[in-house]
Amino acid sequence: MCEDPWVNDLRFRSATEADSVALVRLRDEAARWMLRRGVTGQWQPGELDEDHFRRVMARGEVWLAQAGERIAGAWELWWEDEAAWGPQPPVAGYVHRLMVDREVAAPGTGRLLLSAAERRVAAAGRTCVRLDCVAGNAQLNAYYQQAGYRVVGHKEGKPQPSGASKSFTLLEKRLRTHSSSDGA
Repeated sequence: MCEDPWVNDLRFRSATEADSVALVRLRDEAARWMLRRGVTGQWQPGELDEDHFRRVMARGEVWLAQAGERIAGAWELWWEDEAAWGPQPPVAGYVHRLMVDREVAAPGTGRLLLSAAERRVAAAGRTCVRLDCVAGNAQLNAYYQQAGYRVVGHKEGKPQPSGASKSFTLLEKRLRTHSSSDGA
């Protein structure tokens, strides 16, 4: 067990419809944080609404990380992603919208969320985690590669919630086969 009490206090749970407002706020604040740092090609505030998160919950999963009563971060977990990856056998989980609340989350929280997503995918019996990242965001591409993901392709012209299409780097991480009892 980690000796850092902050890390040990991070709890993961499935999001519910009641969390939709908080998810929109978290996503919009993450978008504003990127814009303040000059990352303009990734997310824009206001792109996603509560209905977006409800739709994802209906066909996939949305997970929250909580520090006490506050939401420290979240991610979406899909079981297929034909828009980016085309038809695929059911061997992967697809992580989308990994986001942290920088006022609540301690440094390193993003990696903890990514590890929790990987454990959830492994617990579902899948052997790899896939994600896509805007091709022009070199810092985020490097972040995922440093977390053990490898570039396996590119997707040109993937439609976005805003209506504009973007180009993405496709990344994948093979999982060690073991079972997990914590669900996330």
